[in-house]
This record gives sequence, structure tokens and C-alpha cells, in this order.
Amino acid sequence: MPNAQLPITNYQFPMPKADILVIDDTPENLALLSQILKDKNYKVRSVTKASTALRGAKAAPPDLILLDVKMPEMNGYEVCQHLKADESTRDIPVIFISALGDVLDKVKAFEVGGVDYITKPLQVEEVLARIETHLTIRRLQKQLQTQNKHLQQEISQRAAAEEKFAKAFRSSPNPIAINTLAENSFVDINSSFSEITGYSQTEIIGESANNLNIWVNPQLYDFSVKKLLEKGSLHNIECQLRSQQGEIKTVLLSIELIELNGLACTLNIINDITERKRLEDEFISLVSHELRTPMNSIIGALDLLNTQQLGTLTDKGKQIINIAINNTERLIRLVNDILDLERIKSGKITMQPSKSNAAELLIQAAATMESMADSAQIYLNVEPASTEIIVDSDRILQALTNLLSNAIKFSEPGQTVYLRSIIKSNYLQIEIQDQGRGIPADKIQLIFERFVQVDASDSRSKGGTGLGLPICRSIIEQHKGKIWVESIFGKGSTFYIHLPIVGNW
Repeated sequence: MPNAQLPITNYQFPMPKADILVIDDTPENLALLSQILKDKNYKVRSVTKASTALRGAKAAPPDLILLDVKMPEMNGYEVCQHLKADESTRDIPVIFISALGDVLDKVKAFEVGGVDYITKPLQVEEVLARIETHLTIRRLQKQLQTQNKHLQQEISQRAAAEEKFAKAFRSSPNPIAINTLAENSFVDINSSFSEITGYSQTEIIGESANNLNIWVNPQLYDFSVKKLLEKGSLHNIECQLRSQQGEIKTVLLSIELIELNGLACTLNIINDITERKRLEDEFISLVSHELRTPMNSIIGALDLLNTQQLGTLTDKGKQIINIAINNTERLIRLVNDILDLERIKSGKITMQPSKSNAAELLIQAAATMESMADSAQIYLNVEPASTEIIVDSDRILQALTNLLSNAIKFSEPGQTVYLRSIIKSNYLQIEIQDQGRGIPADKIQLIFERFVQVDASDSRSKGGTGLGLPICRSIIEQHKGKIWVESIFGKGSTFYIHLPIVGNW
């Protein structure tokens, strides 16, 4: 019968619970303690000589030491003193073992650094309970030491980072402000921010940006903060800042979400582009002037060709001429809008306010757009309120017809565009409401900026230039009023205008 082979089993011994050094000059005591501890899965090192024990403890520090008091070479108290004097062994818990029952011996044990005292004859349960207690305490101490070390490192790193940030904050040539997220109140500003706004630290700290009227378009800033909460940071938002003296600066604003002493804040970094924008505007104005004359000549020539006085055109030729005329007309509208906007912003077009009847202005605006509405099969519903306002009637009509034109263009045949006015306590509210496609939420606060359109194809399909709404805003603001829009995407938009009535101008 062949020899049966026993299966080989890979057995892994459990990890010892702790490493314990037992020091006792009596071999019988050592053997007894060692066996008790090994049965409970402790790693045990047994030593009879004090000098050997000290070398062993220093070479490989144990988790706990059981130390006999009475030994010939040096007693347990002296051994403990040596252990506590050495940095590598001073934190090891030492439990004394002795047959002595004198109170003075126990006091001495604690004075030299012992953590506990067990008297002979040994009770197994007592020995194990005390060992486990002090090992647990030791483990917790180590965890606490590790956590404290990590905490100190984090504190040091944070202090270094804060110092670096403070230096960058103070010395930055860019204006920087820290504001609370909830109230938008200033927590801190650097000297560059003081220079651009004209406010000193004492004047601005604790004040709300809204109360100080720093942002020309606070709705744009509020909208940016909402987007900030979604993204965590925003960069290079073009907006306008108003100084303490009333000077308007064009800036690029970058915002970061930060936490300062447990308080949610915004870090606002500003790049002043006022001079750059001035040069851009001058260039645009110059180019626009230079373009308008040749374009008028071109459209005149195209109109002449279209009359066929210079020769008969084929159907294909007529189609191409009409396309050229439409594109040239769109370019002329763009140039005129650019010039208009620049003249209003620069003050070259001065408003000439006079007393006007609001109802008559609304009726006149609707009459002007009636032909366009009929062509688009759009109904115009006018609900005017009669009150006196002091305005430049030509410019207000320009704004109203512009808004009505947009409402008609973005409505479907058969829909209604409403033009109404409501008298409030100290101002007139004008509403232009359509039932068209509406404006996406991420575009609502941007559509009053230059060249911003809901859809990039609108400039082609609708004939828009992206400047109509900025012109409207400039006109309304010149009248000490305000304009904004509320919209539900897919259901339509309502533009609101507030104008002061007579007595509040």
C-alpha cells in the first residue's frame, strides 16, 4: 500500500498582541510569567540581569516592561530610573512586581516613573487586566502623539501658507478684496483696491458692496456669485466698478470661493482694463466711421444694379444682388449701433429731457413697430398708463422700439407681444412681454453686454448686431432709470424699465 501523503496546510500564526520585556532574577518567576503571557498571544522577552535588560530595551524598545523590584546587580527602582533617563525608552510603561507590601515601596515606584505595581503571589487575571489596561493607554498615547505631530505639521504648513498669501495679498499690484459670501461685506482689502476705489480700509471694512454702490451692475455680480457656488471659481468677468468719487472703471473680475476663520468668503481679484477699453473703443469708433462711407456707396451701387437700369439681370443675378444688399444693410446697422453706443457712453450724445406723456410714447412706439408686427403675424397689445415723465423722448422711443423689435423677432406667428406701463409710487414701470423662446438662465445677466446673443446664429437669421440691448441700457441709465429682464426658457421673456416720474427726476 503506497504511503499516504498528508496535505500541507499553510498556517499563519496570529500577530502577537504586544512585545513585553520581563525582568526578574528568579528563573521560576520568569518562566511562570512568560508562559502566562505567551498563552495570551503576547511576545515575551525574558531577562535575569538588569544590565542586559537595559541594553535589550534600548536596542529594541518593547511595548511594556514587567520589572522585579529586588535584584542583586541593581534594584528595579534604579533600572526604571535608567530607562526614564534615556529618550528611546522613557515612554515605555513599567509595571513593578514585588512581594513587598510596604506603602513606601509603592510610592517610590511611582516616583521613579512606574505606571503600576503588582504584588506577589501573582493573580493571573489581575496581571493580565493591568497589562491590557496600560497597553491600551500606551496605544492611545501613541495615537495622540501621532495626531499632535500631524496637527503641528498642518498648523506650520497653514501658517506658512497664510504668511505667503498675506505677503502676496498686500504687495499685489492687482486690486484684491475679501468679502463675506452671505452679506457681500468687505473683510479686507489691499492698497491697490484702495487706490482704484478711493476708499481707505477704515471706510470700507464691514461695509456692504451694495450699500457703497461699488458695482455699476450689481445684478451681474450677484449672478456671478451664484455661478461661483456651482464652479468654485470664475475668471475674467468684464464689469464696471464705481469709485468713491463716482469715476467708472472697466475691470476684469476673477472670484474664488475661500474660507476665512470658518466663514465662507469670496476672494475678488481685479484687473483694471479701463485704458485698454478706451483704446479699443477709439479704434472701433474710428473704423466704424471709415467703414460707413464706403458701405453707403456700396449699397447705393447695389440698389442701382437691382433696378436693372444698367442692364437686365437673370433670376440668379437678382438673388445674389438681394443677398449682397441684405448683408450690407446688416453691416451698416452694426456700424451705426457701434457709433450710437460709443457716443452715448462717451457723452457725445447728450440727453435732452423734457416733460412727456408716457402713454403717448408707448402708443407711438407701438405704431412705429406695427408694420413689422403685421409682417411677422404678431399681435401688439398696448396698455398705456398716462403720467408725466421727464425724458429725451427720441431716445426712449429708440429703446422701446428696439425692445419691441426683439420681442417680435423672437415670437412665433400668431403670438402676442404686450407693451404696458404701470404707475408705481415714485416711478413708471414699463413692461415689454413676449411669448417666444425665452432666455437660458446662464445668459440672462449677460445679454446687456456688447455682442452677447442668446444664439450665435441670431445675427444671421434675425439680423441682430448684439448691441441693441447695451444701447437700451445706456439710454435708460442716462435717464436715472434701470432695466432688467425676467425669463422662463421656452415660455417667453419680460423686459422691465423703471423711469422716474415728474417730481422724482
